Amino acid sequence: MPAMTRSPARLTRADLHATARLQVETPGEGLTDLTRELLAFLKEIRAETGMAFLFCRHTSASLTIQENADPDVRTDLLTALERLAPRSHPWVHDLEGPDDMPSHIRTLLSDSHLAIPVEEGRPLLGTWQAPYLIEHRTRPHRREIVLAFSGSGAAWS
Repeated sequence: MPAMTRSPARLTRADLHATARLQVETPGEGLTDLTRELLAFLKEIRAETGMAFLFCRHTSASLTIQENADPDVRTDLLTALERLAPRSHPWVHDLEGPDDMPSHIRTLLSDSHLAIPVEEGRPLLGTWQAPYLIEHRTRPHRREIVLAFSGSGAAWS
């Protein structure tokens, strides 16, 4: 069995609950880094310790946490999603075009929500991690992401 260590539990009273809605204008298929907006939200509400939540209000776009250093990772992820749910397949559901059903499948394979721990007002992401909105449709779309936080915050005056 691998060796494991755990830090002591840190207890915090949850006295702060906040939400905001983030509008993202996508250029079409691709990944949009949401880190800057998440950091601005946490700073605005003076978050300290708790959980940040992101929720995508769409079924043809999704959220993920991925590497933010090498853009080739994002290119390869889109290539893999195309192989798993190709637009060229004769899908039954195609009311909005050939990218309609593949977009729903790609959302199923990724996720519609993320939960990220926060300490000292900062998301506890790994060195190379960032939260991304994945636009699965080929055309530009306006997407809405709900940002939420539950935990402790700096005293409000």
